[in-house]
Amino acid sequence: MKCPICNKGELKKGKIKETMFGVYLGEFPAVVCTKCRESFTDSATTKKIEAAAKEKGVWGLSAKTKITQTGNSLAVRIPKKIADYLKLKNSEEVTIYPENNKLVVEAEPVKA
Repeated sequence: MKCPICNKGELKKGKIKETMFGVYLGEFPAVVCTKCRESFTDSATTKKIEAAAKEKGVWGLSAKTKITQTGNSLAVRIPKKIADYLKLKNSEEVTIYPENNKLVVEAEPVKA
């Protein structure tokens, strides 16, 4: 069967390594294009990927937020579910930097 994305490659059975927000969810069966490498899973596999994401606590972590102005600076509110997941606390110091058109906020490593 031809790939519906690139129309050049063929779809072959294989396995994909799935991640969400940088968290590895596992390896799952899929059909993969021999040319563009696009992958497709059936509904049962998609449900397993969703279950793995929920188990690891990353399902639903994406959120839209607005940039606001505070004095001469701009501020971004971090939604509670993301702050909780990252164990961020009020007044905690973080590092912020641009990376490939993204804004990265890195929490300090947790001290053991």
